Amino acid sequence: MSKLTHFDEQGQAHMVDVGAKDYTHRIAVTSGHISMEPNTLKLIMEGGHKKGDVLGIARVAGIMAAKKTPDLVPLCHPLALTRIAIDFSIDTDGNHIHCRAQVETRGQTGVEMEALCATQVALLTIYDMCKAVDRGMVINQVQLEEKAGGKSGHWKRSDD
Repeated sequence: MSKLTHFDEQGQAHMVDVGAKDYTHRIAVTSGHISMEPNTLKLIMEGGHKKGDVLGIARVAGIMAAKKTPDLVPLCHPLALTRIAIDFSIDTDGNHIHCRAQVETRGQTGVEMEALCATQVALLTIYDMCKAVDRGMVINQVQLEEKAGGKSGHWKRSDD
């Protein structure tokens, strides 16, 4: 097992020094979903929510969250992000909205935290906008799906 990189030899937290790492194209893809009552999902799909375009606002919130990740996660490096894409798909059978975030940069450290933050905040925004009609919504399975770039190379979640 690898050692935790955010602690020094004395066990004190520190920001990892990435200064000697190569600049590479780095990509992270994350996903998650929010489950809700069928009527809540219908309201979102029909655009009848009094607060406006729920998914459009959630998409912008996810993009903003990726850009603000170093302000939220104490040891996360500030990065010049080159791409942030937030996509939603609706599962009417399961009454879920699935969120997929893809974040990219050319840099010395990965963008997994930015993508995870984007997914979580996009889903949280859906919750915030719809809580007046459905307080029982549940955010589930926010996870890294894939990452590429850097010394550790490519990693993809397997369904095994």
